[in-house]
Amino acid sequence: MPPIRREVPSLTEKQLLTLEAKANVIREDLLTMLTKAGSGHSAGPLGMADIFTALYFHVLHHDPKRPNWAERDRLFLSNGHIVPVRYVTMAHAGYFPKTELATLRQFGSRLQGHPEPRLLPGLENTSGPLGDGSSQACGTAYAGKMDGSAWHTFCIMSDGELEAGITWEAALFASRNQLHNLTWIIDRNNIQIDGYTEDIMPLEPLHDKFAAFGFNVIEIDGHNIREFVDACDRAKATWESPTVIIAHTIPGKGVHFMEADPAWHGKTPKDKVELNAALRELRTLGGKIASELD
Repeated sequence: MPPIRREVPSLTEKQLLTLEAKANVIREDLLTMLTKAGSGHSAGPLGMADIFTALYFHVLHHDPKRPNWAERDRLFLSNGHIVPVRYVTMAHAGYFPKTELATLRQFGSRLQGHPEPRLLPGLENTSGPLGDGSSQACGTAYAGKMDGSAWHTFCIMSDGELEAGITWEAALFASRNQLHNLTWIIDRNNIQIDGYTEDIMPLEPLHDKFAAFGFNVIEIDGHNIREFVDACDRAKATWESPTVIIAHTIPGKGVHFMEADPAWHGKTPKDKVELNAALRELRTLGGKIASELD
């Protein structure tokens, strides 16, 4: 008997534009939140806004009113430092009030610099040590497969953390156990805290490496929401192996002075001047998307 499969619906043109508009607003709120906090990561969260938007507003089976719903899809975040974009997306999805975004990184806040599920329902895992999320997701997917569950396990990972050996141990486990209900999403933005990945510890040919480990490998433009949605559906249609989606993204996406610059990996706009300059760019793009929706 084949595994239970929940399809990911294809996107209409209006749905696509609506998601693009939502991702743009999420970038605006993200930068406003980071600037107020005065610390955090800008580049990775901006680069992953399209994917988080697609996940929470189209791909995932979840219920913000029941964050621990047993039948929910599981979304692990291995590169926990990009959690600000997850917080903003969750707030827009209804997990908690948007006003709470102003508490990022404050003492007593549920929105810490790395995700803490004991504080905020709707998070699946803590993360800080890079690479651990891959194994956590594997264990959860394995349990789901044993139970014959319909829910799917996704895990978002950075490309830099692929330098950690635990990732490849997890890949061996996932392949050996044919975890068809597991999808890794690699943020292939080519930067890490010390510079460019290919200068520090080259990862290419990444597609061939994952294929050699027995993964179904899909490469996409990480800013093309339709491509990502289609890739998630293809992943769910693969019954013989785990899937990895290598999502090529631009760190700092949407703000020209941040894009593809490793210096923005772990810093925020320093003042309202930088913030307002970034917001002007995003609002100009938002206006263009809105005109297409009209």
